[in-house]
Amino acid sequence: MKKIIIGALALWAIFYFFGGKRNVPQVITVIGEAKSQLKNQKATFSAGVEAVNDKKEVAVKEVNDKMEALMKAVKEFGIKEEDVKTQNISVYQNEETYYEGGVQKVRKGQWRVNNGIDITLRSIDQASKLSELLTNSGANNVWGPNFSIDDSSDLEKTMYQQAIDDAKERAKAISLASKRKLGKILSVSEVGDNGIIPMYKDAGMGGSPIEAGSTQIYKSVTVTFELK
Repeated sequence: MKKIIIGALALWAIFYFFGGKRNVPQVITVIGEAKSQLKNQKATFSAGVEAVNDKKEVAVKEVNDKMEALMKAVKEFGIKEEDVKTQNISVYQNEETYYEGGVQKVRKGQWRVNNGIDITLRSIDQASKLSELLTNSGANNVWGPNFSIDDSSDLEKTMYQQAIDDAKERAKAISLASKRKLGKILSVSEVGDNGIIPMYKDAGMGGSPIEAGSTQIYKSVTVTFELK
């Protein structure tokens, strides 16, 4: 009985590997891409005030007074309240090291106070003027503008179809070169390195001309087609 089973398995293996018909699907997998550019729609700035003094209350008052004037100027410029956000507030006392009798010691030093805000400007044609205002406002540290787009969701939805169409054209070219026919789509997946890439132009401070530039949006998909 054992010999009969082994013989039957051997015959099945010969039939499968040499005479059997296996339905292995023939496929082709390609990557499709879509790129587009949008003009930047907003600009962000950061402005901060710092004061150092032997007396804590003096440093705090100096920062508070300058920040109050800065906030008033920003709001008068036309920035809405929801587009101004506190970035950080810090109050700390520096420590100084010194040597006494050959021994290193630490003593309290001056007080350092910081306060900063983030500003979103939605009328980017006013970026140069806001830049000038901030640099003349008494702020010790000013960063920006950093340009970006506000909402790209509608464009991104259409770009997926563009990426699939691109994949189909690539697959057609390959199938023709191999003298085959392209069939239906079997699977689609988004490639993980899709992104939004800012493309900056000139940005200046203190009222110098500023170009908002544009942002490049990139989508990539992997598509598997049936190959006939």
